[in-house]
Amino acid sequence: MPIFKDSITDFMLPIEELLMPKVLCIFGMVVAALMLLIFGLDLAVQFPFRGAHRMMMDLPLVFCALGLGYLSWVTFREQV
Repeated sequence: MPIFKDSITDFMLPIEELLMPKVLCIFGMVVAALMLLIFGLDLAVQFPFRGAHRMMMDLPLVFCALGLGYLSWVTFREQV
């Protein structure tokens, strides 16, 4: 039995056995939840940020958090 493999495909695992895509999807959902919490709180009760233009920044960031959460969830469901 040779020590070295003949082809790089001998080292490759099927995509179903890889853990990294699932971990990245979960990480995306966690980041989306944190963004939604931070900027949703700022929009609702003006905490933790304060400023004159906070609504102009909070609304797009809340929508981005919702979009990231949705895309992460859909991608996670494809992999399970």
